[in-house]
Amino acid sequence: MYERKKLAEIQDSLEEWEATTLKQASASLPERREQFLTTSSEPIHRLYTPLDIADLDYAHDLGHPGEYPYTRGAHATLHRSKLWTMRMFAGFGTAEETNARFRYLLGQGQTGLSIAFDLATLMGYDSDAPAALGEFGKCGVAVSSLKDMEILLAGLPLDQVSTSMTINSPAAILWAMYIVAAEKQGVRPDQLRGTTQNDILKEFIAQKEYIFPPEPSMRLVVDTMEYGASHVPQWNTISISGYHIREAGSTAAQELAFTLADGLEYVRWGLARGLNVDDFAPRLSFFFNAHNDFFEEIAKYRAARRIWAREMRERFHAQNPRSWLLRFHTQTAGVSLTAQQPENNVVRVALQALAAVLGGTQSLHTNSLDEALALPSEHAVTIALRTQQIIAEESGVTNTVDPLGGSFFVEAQTDRLEAQTYEYFRRIESLGGVLPAIEKGFFQGEIADAAYRYQREIDAGQRRIVGVNAYAEGKPPSVPLLAMDPQGYERQVARLNSLRQQRDPGQVGQALDRLRLACQGTANTMPALLDAVRAYATLGEMIDVMKSVFGVYEEPTWI
Repeated sequence: MYERKKLAEIQDSLEEWEATTLKQASASLPERREQFLTTSSEPIHRLYTPLDIADLDYAHDLGHPGEYPYTRGAHATLHRSKLWTMRMFAGFGTAEETNARFRYLLGQGQTGLSIAFDLATLMGYDSDAPAALGEFGKCGVAVSSLKDMEILLAGLPLDQVSTSMTINSPAAILWAMYIVAAEKQGVRPDQLRGTTQNDILKEFIAQKEYIFPPEPSMRLVVDTMEYGASHVPQWNTISISGYHIREAGSTAAQELAFTLADGLEYVRWGLARGLNVDDFAPRLSFFFNAHNDFFEEIAKYRAARRIWAREMRERFHAQNPRSWLLRFHTQTAGVSLTAQQPENNVVRVALQALAAVLGGTQSLHTNSLDEALALPSEHAVTIALRTQQIIAEESGVTNTVDPLGGSFFVEAQTDRLEAQTYEYFRRIESLGGVLPAIEKGFFQGEIADAAYRYQREIDAGQRRIVGVNAYAEGKPPSVPLLAMDPQGYERQVARLNSLRQQRDPGQVGQALDRLRLACQGTANTMPALLDAVRAYATLGEMIDVMKSVFGVYEEPTWI
């Protein structure tokens, strides 16, 4: 993009600047530290010029928004035409309490639903299971049966809003519950819009909420891909998640590389099932973290689009341009929130959200200021939603597409992250692929090393966290915290007991038998899961049947 003669002139002028202006300034006002680092501990140069992007080819590396390779945006007009979906992650206690929160958020201007499930649900247990004792409703809503899902979604316009469900090992079951609950409201499957996270690979890598071994877990993911393509065409059956990889301590490059490697692995499994790539790839979506380093995060999103487009077109020969598009949801970094001086979290979240918007996100959740202390209060979640609305309506950043495109710094960071991602691809392939790399502990070790380095930098004072190791006050936080219904657990257990007494036991038994046969064979499991849900089999009952066929995964111990 730059003539060699011009680059040589810039090099000469840069050297002169360093010898004169910079030298004089540094003599009277030295820089604050010897080295400046990103949140990922990557060194940052003092100044970026065309020399740092000398080989950049506009058409090949950037292009126009809405055109291959989509570095500058997935859509031609982006937020000038349609704002991102404001999708506040919510869930706590009973289905009734979370339904009330959803209604409140929609009334405050939220434009999409996002369901958080409690740990018992995430691990496939009914709320009254002994293994689930003490976990009811603490990190999300409890859903043990279709009855809970019906209450959770009561009165919500499922044919008008899209719904995201953060669920992984039992994703197929909870999706089946959502489909049936919508049917009971008169909403057809082909009218439903939304996303199931359903990203089991990142569970083995980072979050550890797995149930079954990798192979049957991947089979269930592909079952949803196949079923969705035929029956729920507007649904994103996987949200390939880097968010939890980053929350576990990874760098931005690791988040990007490991997430995209997982996405490519799902494509391989879909092709192995015999699916056409253009039948399912347009409904793959992504979920990224928005961490503290403003420019590194923006560059990460831009690199992600470019890499995915090239891999889908050149490696997998997808013909439909929608298969090349990387569409993504963003959540601000929970791990960056502090219990100390929690009001400071409002500023952190605003900057992280702004980076996501400037990076071209399609959907956004902003964390609440009190989340390092408790589940979000109504007051705190309203501030978090208003943060998005102020960015959208008042900041002016939505007026143009990719306003930082062409920045020497941002383009250099985008190139760096792309190069680091491809180096990780090479290392993963040298280990035999994603599943062998998981079994060998490669991803886990890389993330652990990055997290340890980051914490050491904080402990040594090299990295300053406001309110923690810089400008600390020592005062206890004074923000009001959410109080859940103290009788919620008793009401949940009573509802489960009533359900088991009132349903048809023969119908339940037959449906679970059909599910067992489907798991033992090679047929798609979704029809059997839908039948079991309609019979009001509970989550735990269906998971137990699947455990009896697939087994339960235990992570290897690495030395």
